[in-house]
Amino acid sequence: MHDSRRRRTQYSGPETRSLPARLALYAAVLVGAAIMLFPFLWTVITSITPEGSLADGPTLIVDNPTLGAYRTLVDALPIWRIVLNSLGVAVASTAFQLVTGSMAAYGFARLHFPLKNVVFGFYLATLMVPLQVLVVPLFIEMKTLNLQDTYFALLAPTIASAFGVFLLRQAVTAVPLELDEAATIDGAGHLRIFTTIVLPLIRPALATVAVFAFMGSWNSFLWPLVVIRSPEFMTLPLGLSTLQGQFTTQWDVVMAGSVVSIVPIAIVYLLAQRHIIAGVAHTGIK
Repeated sequence: MHDSRRRRTQYSGPETRSLPARLALYAAVLVGAAIMLFPFLWTVITSITPEGSLADGPTLIVDNPTLGAYRTLVDALPIWRIVLNSLGVAVASTAFQLVTGSMAAYGFARLHFPLKNVVFGFYLATLMVPLQVLVVPLFIEMKTLNLQDTYFALLAPTIASAFGVFLLRQAVTAVPLELDEAATIDGAGHLRIFTTIVLPLIRPALATVAVFAFMGSWNSFLWPLVVIRSPEFMTLPLGLSTLQGQFTTQWDVVMAGSVVSIVPIAIVYLLAQRHIIAGVAHTGIK
């Protein structure tokens, strides 16, 4: 009784704060949200501003808004083919990372084999190796296999993710072992335990990995720039880079392309927002 009273006394949630404190908190949140959203708002406004430029500084008022930049974008690039390329590669990369990451996470969390922790430590160490260091050997590998300038070349470096394995391993570790033991008594093997018990219980972590994987593939620029030469395999970041000229740049068209690239990411995040928050919260509680 005394412990519950003490916890209620120590708790200082928004409903227990005074009115000025709550108003200050809400004001701080609104200011932070405005700062975060302003670049996106500026991008949209510049894209509908006739002959919009970045040199004049940000503006929130457009005298004669137009969609001419979007029409120019469609005429300048095979934008729908480029969007489909990026979407297909991002979806495939996400699917591969979910499959490989979840299986590896189950192995590291549930199976026992020699030097398991050492192998996992070396695997995590790859997170510290930047992509720039791997570009040359990856390109040589793709060229040796005669796979450069193909969809598989775009997909190959993102089939597995050390970050995804780490996050999913934390989620699998949080699943009670008693569930595995009960399933084993009923005659279930590792495959059945993995598919019917573990995977449904780590859906928030899977959603988190899916969003990060999709965003990473969708925004990838360096690797497609190195391995792709044909316009039919071009992804969206690579296509948008061609809109910037050597001497002049139509910034309204560039911003229109940026809006096109932002919309799918925003949709994916909004659809998985609840699972992302739950996944990060659950995998972080140890």
